[in-house]
Amino acid sequence: MKTRISAFTGAAVALTLATGLALAAPGEPGHSHKSFAAGEPGDPKKPVARTVEVTMKETEDAKMLFEPNRVEIKRGEQVKFVLKNVGQVDHEFMLDSVENNAKHKVQMEKNPDMEHDDPNGKRLAPKGSSEIVWRFTKAGTFEFACLIPGHYESGMKGTVVVK
Repeated sequence: MKTRISAFTGAAVALTLATGLALAAPGEPGHSHKSFAAGEPGDPKKPVARTVEVTMKETEDAKMLFEPNRVEIKRGEQVKFVLKNVGQVDHEFMLDSVENNAKHKVQMEKNPDMEHDDPNGKRLAPKGSSEIVWRFTKAGTFEFACLIPGHYESGMKGTVVVK
């Protein structure tokens, strides 16, 4: 009896540890939320240089898009993105480099129901809204994209140019 309990306990501990590691692991290399290509999470207690409203939607001709799809920012600016999904399906806003979004897109194809509530990304249900405060510490060209399978290919991407 003791052996069965010991074996059962060992299996339960192993399963718990394996599950915990799967949930806690950062995923693909470079998919850690400790550093970001496009800067860093902003401080909501500090003033923002400006607010950018970003609308997510579908069109009658089956395109999916962000409005606006291009934003120019000054290096060092803290910006508040006000995200609104006025569409009929879930959409997300992921702010990162084109390369990092491409890697994340592959993960989304494997896990299409992956939810995001990250410093640089949010997933929104239809008629949902959210905000991201971001500080652009690096100059360059970055991307915001919806990486839900099929959405990026339907045109749902935008550019942030930081000068």
